Amino acid sequence: MLIIRFSAIGDVAMTVPVVYSLACQYPSLRISVLSKPFARPLFEYMPANVDFMEADIKREYRGIKGLNALYRRLVAKNLTAIADFHDILRSNYLRLRFNLDQFKVAHINKHRSGRRRLTDQNHKVMAQQPTSFQNYADVLARLGYPVKLEFTSLFSPEGGNLAELPTAIGIRKPGEEWIGIAPFAGHKGKIYPEAQMEAVIRLLLKRHPHCRIFLFGGKGHEMDVINEWSKAHSQCVNASAMLNGIHDELILMSHLDAMLSMDSANMHLASLVATPVVSVWGATHPYAGFLGWNQDPANVVQIDMPCRPCSAYGKKPCHRGDYACINNITPTMIVDKLDRVLNNKKGVTSRQ
Repeated sequence: MLIIRFSAIGDVAMTVPVVYSLACQYPSLRISVLSKPFARPLFEYMPANVDFMEADIKREYRGIKGLNALYRRLVAKNLTAIADFHDILRSNYLRLRFNLDQFKVAHINKHRSGRRRLTDQNHKVMAQQPTSFQNYADVLARLGYPVKLEFTSLFSPEGGNLAELPTAIGIRKPGEEWIGIAPFAGHKGKIYPEAQMEAVIRLLLKRHPHCRIFLFGGKGHEMDVINEWSKAHSQCVNASAMLNGIHDELILMSHLDAMLSMDSANMHLASLVATPVVSVWGATHPYAGFLGWNQDPANVVQIDMPCRPCSAYGKKPCHRGDYACINNITPTMIVDKLDRVLNNKKGVTSRQ
């Protein structure tokens, strides 16, 4: 079977629980996952019947000529079924080729009409939409492979091997709480203001004086901001500057007591290693179906507004112009949620 999903890292990460469950429940089925090169680390810890195929669709396989070359490469694998988890122009073309050659093919239903009603500003219908995980599972069921989603984590309960990480990460001290903070996202309506996020850090350090905070961010401005916070607060560490990509991030996240994230890829990465996430939502809403795998809705931070959500993905500009949906969330609201997660974690640990 071939599973196709390109797109951003968070979208690909949401395929992992489904692919992992499929592989475990159909051990004789050979599964190939086709995605962009950056996604390879997400599939390193899969069962033995899963392999990863990378395709740079913007360079090596660009345009119709490139897609035809990619199709020839895929056909050579003697595939039995094609699961299109993406349903975009490129995957549609590949799907067309497979259909013409009479392969068994199915594609995702993204339930766009339900999401349009959810984000409509005049006739909004606040109803939970099917999750991405369920949408992926539905594709497999149509191909004759119904799957029960039973994924827990890419790692054992002890977490990934910290010895694989740079020595600068260090060793957890007795009684020390490890907390991750990923303060950025791809769109303004999903990003908590920087000044307020630093206030979160200060309040968190006040309430948890023995914690260590690992900051995750990208290049440019994001790196500048987390560097400033790391210099200003001795217990903050710029984890992204120390780690070597997604592989290392997954290992470190598996050892965190809690993760604070926006509606972004880091929420999904932490979810893949069974780390509880406090997620902050502004223009978007969990009802669109993108909450992290197995995450507790009680750990979502959001405020109710008649215009919210205005977008399923957070791309649209604010109707009001002030982004009140994200700006009016207080640091105390966020830290209270983190307290809940950390206290629950301590309770579990003390009972073991």
